[in-house]
Amino acid sequence: MDLPSEKPLKIHLVNSTESPEFTHLTQSLTRSSIIGLDAEWKPIRGQTHQPTFPTVSLLQLACQLGHDSDESETFLLDLHSVPLPSIWELLRETFVSPDILKLGFKFKQDLVYLSSTFCLQGCDPGFDKVEPYLDITSIYYQMQHKQQGRKGPKETKSLATICKEVLGISLSKELQCSDWSHRPLTEEQKTYAATDAHCLLKIFSVFQDNIVKKGNSSNDMVELHSSGVNLGLKEILEKHDIDDKIIRIKYSEASHIFQATVSSENCQRIAEVDVAVSRTSSRNTMPMNESLLKIVRKYGEKILLRESDRKPKAARKKAKKHSSLVAVTREKQLDNTGDWQGPPPWDLSLGGDGCPKFLCDVMIEGLAKHLRCVGVDAAIPSSKKPESRELLDQAYREQRVLLTRDAKLLRHQYLIKNQIYRVKNLLKNEQLLEVIETFQLQINEDQLMSRCTKCNGRFIQKPLTTEEAVEAAKGFQRIPDCLFNKNLEFWQCMECNQLYWEVVPSNSVHSCLF
Repeated sequence: MDLPSEKPLKIHLVNSTESPEFTHLTQSLTRSSIIGLDAEWKPIRGQTHQPTFPTVSLLQLACQLGHDSDESETFLLDLHSVPLPSIWELLRETFVSPDILKLGFKFKQDLVYLSSTFCLQGCDPGFDKVEPYLDITSIYYQMQHKQQGRKGPKETKSLATICKEVLGISLSKELQCSDWSHRPLTEEQKTYAATDAHCLLKIFSVFQDNIVKKGNSSNDMVELHSSGVNLGLKEILEKHDIDDKIIRIKYSEASHIFQATVSSENCQRIAEVDVAVSRTSSRNTMPMNESLLKIVRKYGEKILLRESDRKPKAARKKAKKHSSLVAVTREKQLDNTGDWQGPPPWDLSLGGDGCPKFLCDVMIEGLAKHLRCVGVDAAIPSSKKPESRELLDQAYREQRVLLTRDAKLLRHQYLIKNQIYRVKNLLKNEQLLEVIETFQLQINEDQLMSRCTKCNGRFIQKPLTTEEAVEAAKGFQRIPDCLFNKNLEFWQCMECNQLYWEVVPSNSVHSCLF
């Protein structure tokens, strides 16, 4: 499974921190600006949602040595043999080192399993970030001339397919589901694991060559532009060498042209500043060169693990189900506590005046108008978007029962005992009947339309004549002309001065017009 026309892979199995292979690994990491990452674990069969993550058995690191060198070495880190706490810090620094570009193929899942494996060995919190990172699928779609920033298809191609199309090699995946926890590993397993990581470097190399070619095309364009500054179009076309250049030039993006015109000295200065600011590793690593830095700035990604990523699907599903049951139980408890137990604050036994008073929150302000129509004192919140504390304070201060549809407010019931009631019905008429029955309100004919539906204020004691109403409404409210020739009585709110009149000749039905 060696790559065609390539030297045999240099594979090093690291099974001890005291071994020469481990020393060689640490030295190679300081000389590498690009590494390919992959991991292997024993597959769990027959479980759709396993309660725990698989234990990673092998971590592969393919290191490209030097900037412009094709030399590379692949290390197989045996996580069953090496004490994980002894390599945890080394891997953490490598994963976040700004001097090393990490390559992977859907490596986030590998990182989740790897982090879980280290946490089980006391290396908490494991790993939570890989940066700078570049996924091979992103590289592949960039080489396929996909627009940057667009989402790839839902079904991404396999690594074997990408290797076949980009490198022209067949990558066998027969050993992918073998038992990676069994020791010793077979030679076939070692070769398979090393090739998986090494091919990431080769695919990136092809991608990097494409970027360099685009940069050279930009340089050709700049050279042509400079040489033809003082020439007219006719002179340019008459020069065969320039004419050939015009035909051969592939126009690149404006950003590439700009990058090609920036002096290497300035680029190097920018690179040095970036590296100085971002380097956090305590190990002496080799900074990226200018070409690699440009690729990282333009195409670089990062992997961040959230708290939810650290839980297996079965655990997340169980936690979600548990939280749903808790929510349902709590909702039932709130419904039960929402039943009125009394007595209300206006009760004579509590020193009240016997006059029912309510406070309707913003969810049932319409109920307040219905209560006012039958003469019940029903206030609304002082502000448009009141906080829970504001509602409770207003209800306590004005000795009212707070009517609400919000179950969360019932949690504060202990603050104002017997002063919160949750209305169960949705329709306003049904809500009105519910409140009347629950609080055993006595509604008589004299109370009907005795309160202003706009502000909850009371009406004046005597009705106004038409002339008095017209005078009172000047600059405030318009009275329809059709009412002037009718012998109607007008009533005015003592709080907001709103005028009302009887539109249906009935002793029990009144209507207000705004």
